[in-house]
Amino acid sequence: MSSSTNPDNPANPVERAFEAALYTDTHDALDAGASILAADPAADPELDRRGREFVAAAWRRGWQPADVVRLVRRELDDVHVRIVSALIRAQAPDDRARGPRWTAQLDELAVAAPPPRTDRFTHATTVLELYRLLLRLPSLEPLDEHAPKRHENRRPASRMLTRIRALLAKAEATGFPEEAEALSAKAQELMARHSIDEALLDAQAPAKDAPGACRIGVEAPYEQAKAVLLDAVAGANHCRAVWNEAFGFSTVVGFEGDLEVVELLYTSLLVQATTAMTRAEAAQRAGGRRRTKTFRQSFLAAYAHRIGDRLARAAGTQMTDDLLPVLATREVAVTDCVDAMFPETTTTRLRGVTDEAGWTQGAEAADRAQVRARPPLD
Repeated sequence: MSSSTNPDNPANPVERAFEAALYTDTHDALDAGASILAADPAADPELDRRGREFVAAAWRRGWQPADVVRLVRRELDDVHVRIVSALIRAQAPDDRARGPRWTAQLDELAVAAPPPRTDRFTHATTVLELYRLLLRLPSLEPLDEHAPKRHENRRPASRMLTRIRALLAKAEATGFPEEAEALSAKAQELMARHSIDEALLDAQAPAKDAPGACRIGVEAPYEQAKAVLLDAVAGANHCRAVWNEAFGFSTVVGFEGDLEVVELLYTSLLVQATTAMTRAEAAQRAGGRRRTKTFRQSFLAAYAHRIGDRLARAAGTQMTDDLLPVLATREVAVTDCVDAMFPETTTTRLRGVTDEAGWTQGAEAADRAQVRARPPLD
């Protein structure tokens, strides 16, 4: 093997490029590393292999595919997202054994476009920028240790959740309020039924499931208000959410059926909020008034606050004497899991909520949002 492709040889161009570019933030260092790689096409396989190693190291630090892609999209550009998606897909055959949630993230990356063709220097620069970011990823709370253990005799829930997802998608897409009301009401009824069935099944099982955890993206802008909304949805569905502002996600802890409901309902409510906010701003502009970031921040903050109240009341209607002990046991288990994963948390106060019109219209939009609980159990 020649010295240009031997990873253990100090003259290896990949090692020299890494030494030049990865451990400093200057543009000159990046240019120097990219020049080394651009001059030696034989280094490309080794460069790809090292990229897969960086991805594997991210998994060992507790990151998951969606987390990495989300951070790369926020910190870098679309071309970096395409490259890291390709690296993750290259690991996919080995990673699918990690479970259905991980597999779903890989399936989403399967439709990502391949990286565009560029000149060698530009491509090398892009790759080194990406590797700089991957190299410096800190450790996160590992979710694999908190993966829920499913009973072998448990019926699959995918059909129910597919129905719920389809109903919410139709409710969000229709332009007819009456149809949206009926579709969302049915989805909420199925959500409540699904959660209660899961809880009662756990109580009857010989060995109870343990809580699991997942990460849900909380994207800028107005991420504080979105985190409050997710927290409200999680709490109403017997889960707990812990927001990581630095990396743009919340970790939601709960039992698997409840986690899936939280993902569905949060997404639906966020779509409804964005649609209502866009219409409210259009009405403001038509009236000759222009609104700023504070209008949107106040709108979403009020929406999240009012949705939280509505969900809490709706959750209360599900409380029956036979169900209370089951849910209490599950909530203790969830709290213990959160305390183990996050021994230190802080409370964040919403900022920028100063626009009265935004607050009023956000609260009114929350009152119109499609959230309806099923009647109490007989």
